[in-house]
Amino acid sequence: MAAPSLPRSPGHRFYEKLNELLRENGFDRAMEATCAKYFEADGTAGRPSIPPRLYFRMLLVGFFEGIESERGLEWRCSDSLSLREFLGLLPGETVPDHSTLSKMRKRLGSEAFEAMFAFVLGVVNRSGLLQGKVMGVDSTYLRADASMKAIVRRETGEVYADYIKRLAKEEGIENPTVEDARRLDRKRKGKKTSNTDWKSPTDEDARITKHKDGRTRLAYKSEHVVDMSTGVVVAAEVYSADQADPATMAQSLEQARTNVEQTKSSKDRDSDDDSPSEGGISDAQPERTVLEVVADKGYHKAELLLSARGLIPKEDRQELATMVVCPRHVDGANT
Repeated sequence: MAAPSLPRSPGHRFYEKLNELLRENGFDRAMEATCAKYFEADGTAGRPSIPPRLYFRMLLVGFFEGIESERGLEWRCSDSLSLREFLGLLPGETVPDHSTLSKMRKRLGSEAFEAMFAFVLGVVNRSGLLQGKVMGVDSTYLRADASMKAIVRRETGEVYADYIKRLAKEEGIENPTVEDARRLDRKRKGKKTSNTDWKSPTDEDARITKHKDGRTRLAYKSEHVVDMSTGVVVAAEVYSADQADPATMAQSLEQARTNVEQTKSSKDRDSDDDSPSEGGISDAQPERTVLEVVADKGYHKAELLLSARGLIPKEDRQELATMVVCPRHVDGANT
């Protein structure tokens, strides 16, 4: 007896329209072409991989619904009939499990994810939602998949538990227990866990930082640049967590401007078929972007305000790039 098929979902209007938009712009073909070099030829022995169209759609679900973990993404997609429709799964097919998603992420190179970002930005631009004149910048910490309990001394490789035991012995405690060492560590003056002295043995790029809730964790810093006119994310850069906001802002803005200009110039090349220049390349220069920047008080620094002039070309200096400190973050702030 055949198993009963799943009832058809009434659908989710947002994901239905999103699927239509992806199909109209050839999303599946573009992602398959981008990821082709990471896959074996058809007929090769082994477990079948996740189709790129399915994997990247699951990433979109994670972005729109704020799901950070692959386990959570698997559960959410398995639990929703409308999301199964969005993913293109038949009633008898299962959602890829979290371990397969993890392997897929590690298999693909960073250029595959950058290509997806550029593709989506192109779709946004063709829809008239990419202005690129006023940019908002902000950052947040991303918790690293590493534990503070496992950090080691950079010069000796000594774990923290052994380190505080050694300090206890130097204070005159014979054969200190773990609790003795921790008690001494809590009262120790000048206690500091510095990135200069400590690192994670499993993730050496992670940095020790203090989060807004007061806890100290290993983390990265994610900095996003958003088109303030439409809310479109035009750049998403990741830095070491010990880098201050003023130190990374210029690089993030430059990447955002590059993304916007390349996207707009690509659209111009696609549409300029009536009067091509010699060699088939248009002589038109891409429209200059980023004339104003909005940031909170964490980015306020005199040197950064002066360097903002370098974000636009000399011929546009009369429209001097400005940075506005958001009043809601600063009491009595002057714009």
